[in-house]
Amino acid sequence: MLLRKKKETGSDMKIFSFFAGVGMLDLGFQDAGYEIVFVNEFKKEFMDSYCYARRKRNYNQPIYGYHVNDINYYLEDMGEHIFQQYINNERQNNELIGFIGGPPCPDFSVGGKNKGREGENGKLAKSYIDMICHFRPDFFLFENVKGLIKTQKHREYFEELKRELKQNGYILTEQLMNSLDFGVPQDRERIFMIGVLKGTELARKVICVNDTFDFPWNTNLPYDSAVVKMMNWPKPQIYRENSKRKFKYNVPRNLTVEEWFRKNNVYRHPNKKDVFKVKGGREKIQTIQEGDTSRKSFKRLHRWKYSPTAAYGNNEVHLHPYKTRRLSVAETMAIQSLPMWFELPSNVCLSAKFKMVGNGVPYLMALEIARKITNYF
Repeated sequence: MLLRKKKETGSDMKIFSFFAGVGMLDLGFQDAGYEIVFVNEFKKEFMDSYCYARRKRNYNQPIYGYHVNDINYYLEDMGEHIFQQYINNERQNNELIGFIGGPPCPDFSVGGKNKGREGENGKLAKSYIDMICHFRPDFFLFENVKGLIKTQKHREYFEELKRELKQNGYILTEQLMNSLDFGVPQDRERIFMIGVLKGTELARKVICVNDTFDFPWNTNLPYDSAVVKMMNWPKPQIYRENSKRKFKYNVPRNLTVEEWFRKNNVYRHPNKKDVFKVKGGREKIQTIQEGDTSRKSFKRLHRWKYSPTAAYGNNEVHLHPYKTRRLSVAETMAIQSLPMWFELPSNVCLSAKFKMVGNGVPYLMALEIARKITNYF
């Protein structure tokens, strides 16, 4: 039997997690004091990795278990009946219920498939909203890529989803956030939406105007990404393998990849050898300057700067600042601000490891948003 990990004093809300991936969003909520009671993920290797990472720590297992299913299973017949029982159990115990999830984003990503609502992944955003409207949690969190609101056809779809939520009694707030704001060494923008159900204990704590409410998204954050980007960061420099460069810049050191590589001890991490070889050989990438992230692919990070968005699909390759290779899984997890103890199993294929880490919400971002929700309500 697992012991409960000592956690912050947080919400007593019971969290049902969807599209959990390797559990980076969940980890933030758990460490902010929430109890995850149900976990759903479509891909078994992602779920296996979720469980593996937590077995090394004293986190409770979700009382309703881990489920490898398409989310639509819970909107049909037996799946709906089973899930409704879970909800009923919590209602009988007078517990507050929250749903959290970020539907797969390739169909909305600017650099992805861009199929929108017609794509297989795009349809899952509607399924998640249908789950919310059908089972009516007190609270929900929805997360996705900025393309969902920055591209006109995707924005129209997003507005339709919001109208459905409002018609079903939800008060909403949304914000485009950058992970730099939270102390993550990465320029990564994501749209977050929070909803609370009218008539609930949570809804009585908000001031509602046109089915929306103000939420302190940008208050008390460690950084302002707009200000950070205007700082005098180092320019691209000639690449030299295993070179040494002292930190001599008037910028936040805690937002640099090298600082996080050291913090997470990436060269001794269990996933340090999880690295893709560069097609075409080492010579191909030795001419790329340290800090040259201007190209679509083969971007070489600068050790004393933050990383571009950690997205490793669609032929996007990120190179180590001072080694003639791509980034390792351990280094990618550091860029996503995951704790040093977090690791992935050796029996999962390399492409899946990069995908599950690259798709996740940066840990510090998830943690702070969860804390904000606790403090607000």
